[in-house]
Amino acid sequence: MSFKQNCEISLAQNPHAAENVFIGKDPENHPLPTFEQERDRLPNPIWDGHGDEIACYWKAWELAFGNLGQPQPGSGFVSNFIDTAFNGCIFMWDSSFILMFGKYASRSFNFQGTLDNFYALQHKDGFICREIIEANGEDRFTRYDPAATGPDIMPWCEWEYFKNFGDMDRLAKVFPPLMAYHEWLRLNHTWPDGTYWSSGWGCGMDNLPRQQPGYVIMFSHGHMVWNDACLQELMNCNILMEMARLLGREDEVAGLREERDNLEKVINEKLWDEETAFYYDLWKNGELNMVKHIGAYWALMAEAVPQERVDRFVAHLENEKEFKCPHRIPALSADHPWFGKDGGYWNGGIWAPTNYMVLGGLDKYGKFALSHEIAKNHLENVVQVFKKTGTVFENYAPFPGEDGTARPGNPAKGDFVGWTGLVPIAVLLEHVIGLKPNAEKNTISWHINLLERHGVEKYPFGKNATLTLLCEERSSKEEEPQVTVQSTEPVTVEIIWDGGRRTIEAGK
Repeated sequence: MSFKQNCEISLAQNPHAAENVFIGKDPENHPLPTFEQERDRLPNPIWDGHGDEIACYWKAWELAFGNLGQPQPGSGFVSNFIDTAFNGCIFMWDSSFILMFGKYASRSFNFQGTLDNFYALQHKDGFICREIIEANGEDRFTRYDPAATGPDIMPWCEWEYFKNFGDMDRLAKVFPPLMAYHEWLRLNHTWPDGTYWSSGWGCGMDNLPRQQPGYVIMFSHGHMVWNDACLQELMNCNILMEMARLLGREDEVAGLREERDNLEKVINEKLWDEETAFYYDLWKNGELNMVKHIGAYWALMAEAVPQERVDRFVAHLENEKEFKCPHRIPALSADHPWFGKDGGYWNGGIWAPTNYMVLGGLDKYGKFALSHEIAKNHLENVVQVFKKTGTVFENYAPFPGEDGTARPGNPAKGDFVGWTGLVPIAVLLEHVIGLKPNAEKNTISWHINLLERHGVEKYPFGKNATLTLLCEERSSKEEEPQVTVQSTEPVTVEIIWDGGRRTIEAGK
């Protein structure tokens, strides 16, 4: 017996991991669909005068369908999946964001099944590796490597899927492995005060200059409290408690309530700097690192920001010396000495996943106008590059090139769908067109900001409903929108614009 096998046997069985129904499941053997086969079933966005944005949308789907894969014999994978388009592994961080737009094609391909492969390869103690090799199902890192796992955003991904489709059966299946993984992190990735640590690779933002001199940026935890890791787990406490409420398992999450309250207290007392109105990482010497990076904005997603702090904290996104670059939002504030106008990977690069996170957080605090403004800027810049190159990239530069137009980051992989599919698909539908679904309440909120005729056909909602939502051209944002909504099943659509709101009962 190998040392690795001996280690596995000695691990304690996590009770929630023991409930994991994905482990040992027979692998899926359905043939993979093609983009050509499925195009007519996908949502069809409409935005008059913006043909390039629509073309970019369809290119993203074409690239996504070209990256579909099937379980290899002996890999332990149980579901067809979308490849991360990076190195022959599925990535926990990347996959979760990819599925945020993949949900819109769920009736053509079960993109959400990609996470089933992580659940299927969960270890008995709850650990899940952040990278798993597609060919053989092996973990790329051992569990106690600081770069072994994270970021833990799978609960958010599953919750977004639930908001679109209300699939209680899936919620019941994913709750145990999600709880087991959270419990493993709490046991193995926290300091005595309950705060969390990670590493450059583990947090997903590889080369951000967050740590004290002497530590290896990408691979060391630096004995540091990592603000994004703390905020992600605070967010997960909230989501897992909501899942438990719906599933009738509230007696199992008392520990989450205690952890949530403690994290919220420690984050706001120890990581907040009142003078600069920002959340920072905390070095082991008790000093804040004073590095403004986009990871702090998980505070919005976690709903951790007290109301009296919100406007000052959000104001950094509107500051041209910090996060309001020509292409918004850089991962590192522009006033940092390591900031690169060409991107520098995470030292100023514009990344679809972290932008998507900030947009979702702004919405949680009712900052819909700002999220629309940033989303439109992000989409316009991505489409500028698409017009020049015919594709989308891993990340983008915050400042234009010599020709005065947007450009890919340096470095950045091309044809990256990958998480950049978020921009022409999910950002377009959710933050530019403005559709916010809530399947649990059978409602869709439509925040209308565009003046051109726009909307979407074949929009999937709930278990079976398909909608067409169209808004006619307007002369101003204050003008009441003239909207047509058609649905194959009853649904309530709330129309919201700069001047009022009204409700449409469709499909009745």
